[in-house]
Amino acid sequence: MKLQQLKFLVEVDARSLNVSDAAKALFTSQPGVSKQIRLIEDELGLTVFERHGKRLTAVTPAGRLVLDSARRILREVDNLKRIGNDYASESDGLLTIATTHTQARYALPLAVQGFMKQRPGIRLHVQQGSPTQVVEWLLDGTADIGIATEAIASHAELIALPCYQWSHLIVVPNSHPLLCKGPLTLQSLATYPLVTYDATIAGRSHIDRAFARHDLTPNVVLTAIDSDVIKTYVGLGLGVGIIAEMAYDPARDTELKPLAAKHLFEVNTTRVGFRRDLWLRGFDYDFLQLLAPSLTRNVIDATLRGMGDDPNL
Repeated sequence: MKLQQLKFLVEVDARSLNVSDAAKALFTSQPGVSKQIRLIEDELGLTVFERHGKRLTAVTPAGRLVLDSARRILREVDNLKRIGNDYASESDGLLTIATTHTQARYALPLAVQGFMKQRPGIRLHVQQGSPTQVVEWLLDGTADIGIATEAIASHAELIALPCYQWSHLIVVPNSHPLLCKGPLTLQSLATYPLVTYDATIAGRSHIDRAFARHDLTPNVVLTAIDSDVIKTYVGLGLGVGIIAEMAYDPARDTELKPLAAKHLFEVNTTRVGFRRDLWLRGFDYDFLQLLAPSLTRNVIDATLRGMGDDPNL
């Protein structure tokens, strides 16, 4: 049995059983992939993939167990490489961070700046997507560390640690009627068109729950995954904006006025996540503590040993 064969099995499964796509991703030939899959099935004495003619149609129950084991083996091989690189050279490496636009634009810059000063030889790659994509990239090994408000804490394969808490903020054009109506209420917000985040982004679930608790239906006319896009459309007079408080910059957003909304919506917790079976390198720990000073190496290691919990779960 060879590691290459395990890679072929996992890649074929990841490509929805399309052997041609798997071969392209692995820079090899389709017949070569098919042959190696047959060889490992013969060696194991079982069928991993059901077939109809030459086409793979499904994963067998035994095959699912084989694939789960293959993934664990490949992750441990990757960990061996990470351990070797960590001890061989502390000044070289790549750290891939998966996060949402709001976190990348407003929460990460100081941590990234500090990390690049502290670890000048380490290359950083910031990969942006939805919270669901962040989780997918963590699980498949595309990213080392993920940062998001949604989704990360709901996957048992991931360690999720709280970074910081934040609230939503209402933004309106400078002459908007809400500026003259006294204390802001959900009832008054529900009478205006709203511009806010996509349903999977930046605490949107807290917004929806707040209106639902008061039997109100918000008139959401436009959604986006980007805070800057939301502010642009609010500035054009298309609606009242609900954004993360960190996304409002009084020096830049001079055409908008903020209205506090802490009393309207639940507080949001942004979390950092990584796979439970991932070997954390020295510079991984460094970045995590720069992101959230409370995330010391001792705290992270205690959590990995099962001695610590996320108090916000």
